[in-house]
Amino acid sequence: MVLGKGKAVSPLLSMAEPVKKRLRVAGNDEAEEEDAAAHDLMEFQQNLLNQCLCCMSESSLRRPFRDKPSDTSWTRDRILQFVGSIQLLCEVAMKQTTRGFVCSRIGDVCDALTRNEHGLIDRLVELSSHSDRFVCFAASRALSAFLLVSKTNVDPFWLQNLADNALSTSQPRQMCFSLDVIRRIVEYKECDGHVLEERGGPEDKPPSSCNILMTDPEADCSQVKSLCVKVLEAKWPALVTKFDSLVSSYASEHEATVVTFLELWEALISVKANLSVADTKPFYAHLDNVVMLLAPSVPPVVWKSILNLLNEVLCYGSTLALQDVLAEEPCALAHLVVRGVKDSRLLDGLPYRGGSGRFGGGVGDGDRPLLKKMVLLVLKAVAVTVKETRCDSSDSSLSSDADEADADMALIERSIREVLRKLDQCVKALVPFHPETPVAQWVVQLFADQDDALVESMVCCLDTAVGLVYRDSVVQSDTTLRRVLSPAATFIQFVRAVSHEPDVLLDLLVSNETCFLLYLLRTLKFVRRNWEEFMQECAGELDNVMTVLIRLRLAIDRLVSKDLFPYNIGPVLRLLEKCESMYEGNTQ
Repeated sequence: MVLGKGKAVSPLLSMAEPVKKRLRVAGNDEAEEEDAAAHDLMEFQQNLLNQCLCCMSESSLRRPFRDKPSDTSWTRDRILQFVGSIQLLCEVAMKQTTRGFVCSRIGDVCDALTRNEHGLIDRLVELSSHSDRFVCFAASRALSAFLLVSKTNVDPFWLQNLADNALSTSQPRQMCFSLDVIRRIVEYKECDGHVLEERGGPEDKPPSSCNILMTDPEADCSQVKSLCVKVLEAKWPALVTKFDSLVSSYASEHEATVVTFLELWEALISVKANLSVADTKPFYAHLDNVVMLLAPSVPPVVWKSILNLLNEVLCYGSTLALQDVLAEEPCALAHLVVRGVKDSRLLDGLPYRGGSGRFGGGVGDGDRPLLKKMVLLVLKAVAVTVKETRCDSSDSSLSSDADEADADMALIERSIREVLRKLDQCVKALVPFHPETPVAQWVVQLFADQDDALVESMVCCLDTAVGLVYRDSVVQSDTTLRRVLSPAATFIQFVRAVSHEPDVLLDLLVSNETCFLLYLLRTLKFVRRNWEEFMQECAGELDNVMTVLIRLRLAIDRLVSKDLFPYNIGPVLRLLEKCESMYEGNTQ
């Protein structure tokens, strides 16, 4: 008979008491081994937090990776501790590498894992079917960090399996796992800090006793991202078809999968992902189907994710507003949204209070974040449509072509006026604004608590007004549209919203989180060209508004004199001085 670790005993002794003791001792050995592995794992985590593994022995480093975390003998806490350690190891290694060094022991462990010596990929993928949702979530985070730290060593077969798993599985949780791993890889950024912040603090440095290896800080995760994109490109039509079927037969258990897929789609086309135009172009297909999914039967959480995706496609403040020629895909989406609002009652399906029908019915304050996403999308679609038409008309050199361009612009103006009227009705039916408050003012009040959306919505209103009402070929503009989109009224309301504090404007100028530089530059140009109208709109508030601009100019001057401004602010300074000069001349 063979027991324990392969030691032979006689049949006679097998019935004796000592053998029972031997079995108990073997069980104790296993328990001691598990305790040692758990202790090593705790020590492993603590040393990772100290940025160094040099003090750990080779056996202590290898012991935690010998067993499979999916075994039934592992408790939930032990699995989470193991998975969390993998994620922490990979994130520490990536952070150190981007700073030009890595602890030699951390590098060795990562190399061993990325060579898949311990079958870590299979272990983590197996956890996608675990009964505990948090275990699945933690495993997806660890797997994405593992693939990112692999960089040039990543096996395309791993990514291919993830994409195949998302398509072949009938379990929403497993599909969500695969999509979430790929999403985290695509949207990963080497440095998330502000450009003015110092990278790394004292707590991020390993101890002086650490054996440090120098690395190439320019080595990034672009290869892993590129592989992900190529794998997804081949599977994308099939994935979109599966997504459409999940939404069409929507059930609560599909919620996480649907939202994760939309987040992945958003990450693929986001400018923040730093992917090339060629890489992202295939993922602009099928967007028209997504707009069609905005129906009253779709729950608010899915509406929000769809609106996030569409708003990312129409990235007006960061990209489209700066381009001379717009791409076909965002223009087509903008046309679809404009037609949806104007002709298909797109706004009526908004589940503002959770129910179906016009604005959701029900009671309560309603879903204001959902409303803001919808309003921003409509304003972006309007601005893109106007900009596209202006770009086309600017190419018309012959008089006949110019006449056709003016006719097109007049047609666009009528459509935009109707879209803004329906948007105004929708917002005022849901939010207690005064009936006479124009879009130019309530847009500031609606987005006052969200800087990025506020600034982008003001840029959209400004560009739409300039493109429709203040264009050079207009002999007599529509006074109604002029009041609805008054750039002067928007800026005055904005100055009120920031309590006439120039420091807020300065913070927005220095920050890289909004497009306020673009907004202020174009607003000052408008004020310079339309000074009389600006004064009339300000009326008794002219002194207060100009005081804010003058104090802003003085604050910028002080920073520039000390060479502390992060970029060339000269054009804004010159416009501020020009507006100040006109104000002083008017006062005199």
